[in-house]
Amino acid sequence: MERRFHIRLDELLDDAEVRPGLLRGVVTRLETFLQPYVAELCSPEQRSNAQYYVQGLLSDLESKDVESIAYMHDLERQGLQKFIGQAPWDHCPLLRVLTRQVAAELGEPDGVLVFDPSAFPKKGTESVGVQRQWCGRLGKKENCQVGIYLGYVSRVEHALVDVRLYLPKEWARARKRRKKAGVPAELRFRTRHELALEMLDERGPLLPHAWIAGDDEMGRCSWFRQELRSRHEHYLLAVPSNTLMQDLLAPEPPYSGRGRRPAVPFTRVDCWCAGLPEETWKTIEVRDGEKGPLVVQAATTLVQARSDGRPSGVIERLLVFREQQGDGTWKHDYALSDVIFDTTLAEFARVFKAEHRIEECLKRAKSDAGLGDYQVRSWEGWHHHQTLSLLATWFLMQETRRGKNTDTCPDGATGASAARRDAQPPVALQNADASSPYNESPFATERGSAALPLASPQLLAAAAF
Repeated sequence: MERRFHIRLDELLDDAEVRPGLLRGVVTRLETFLQPYVAELCSPEQRSNAQYYVQGLLSDLESKDVESIAYMHDLERQGLQKFIGQAPWDHCPLLRVLTRQVAAELGEPDGVLVFDPSAFPKKGTESVGVQRQWCGRLGKKENCQVGIYLGYVSRVEHALVDVRLYLPKEWARARKRRKKAGVPAELRFRTRHELALEMLDERGPLLPHAWIAGDDEMGRCSWFRQELRSRHEHYLLAVPSNTLMQDLLAPEPPYSGRGRRPAVPFTRVDCWCAGLPEETWKTIEVRDGEKGPLVVQAATTLVQARSDGRPSGVIERLLVFREQQGDGTWKHDYALSDVIFDTTLAEFARVFKAEHRIEECLKRAKSDAGLGDYQVRSWEGWHHHQTLSLLATWFLMQETRRGKNTDTCPDGATGASAARRDAQPPVALQNADASSPYNESPFATERGSAALPLASPQLLAAAAF
């Protein structure tokens, strides 16, 4: 055991070694990287400030706020502070450039768009959008701001491409508060799900994808799932463990011969899961992980979910994934999908894990690119900082891929074509087979399919395992 430990330790140390010259030319590469972004800004001063700010976000500063970055470059703090917090430059064109780059370098036909809310704890009441609300980072309600992020996940890599600040109702209705924080006058209250749909409508056409994924905050809303179906988008969205559902493949309760036939009762998804026999679970190897193959177990059925106090009225597939923890217990995750035919459990597991890849992106952005280090209070300032931080995170991801890629250009840079050669090939799509309900779905022809309403037992029997 000790010998195997030392062998594995040596392998990890060799893998962690940074090759001499790997960082050579990084400043030049950063300047080249920023060119299409700063070209969207109006003045030479704005372009210079954007470059200074991104360099500061990528530095080893302990706190990557405006003041620290200005001092690092020996600049006047007021100039850089005005550029971030007050100057009326539009951040949206920069995010469009980012989206196109991500699509060009990472795009795959069966890519996954992931929506993930993330909170930033803040003191006081003056920062735009701040109030007591759920903060996942702290696991409780706390004074914080919440951003809704859009990420893209493929087999090549994963990246954040857009963000919206959630403005609570109290903020949306407070005119003086809005004016002081610079909230646009035409802006009205929008739910987190409406913000996600805005990003989908704007960025979705630019990003090749077959799936929408998100955490249980996104999936619990039946209206959001309905809006995705109306847009002909396939989804796999996490839902809470207390979600009520009716198992449409369960045998009907015995009939007494009098009155209306009893229906299968609605039950919580965790209670349904607890009653599953062990042989129901299927073991799936999702992909290679840092500590070996990433393995999950899955179970599934067709359901009618109940949300907002009433049944949804359509058939959805319930997926339950479980992973064994270090202490031997099982961690369960629950998700609903509109795809009820012709998709493998392995494909569902891949999409399920895509949501966790975006969590990795957020951690990387916060720890390495100063995503949460801002000290601005205005609407413009928040979006300016977030945008430049997303650009810095994208550059870091490209540098990481370059370091891993042994097939490099003479200067060590990696092109998109080389990256695609190194990526795993997409899953082959095949025709549906009635005898195997988990064949891959030909998404290119299914994107326009309509959701199935609750139907006869014959239709459900056709979807049974």
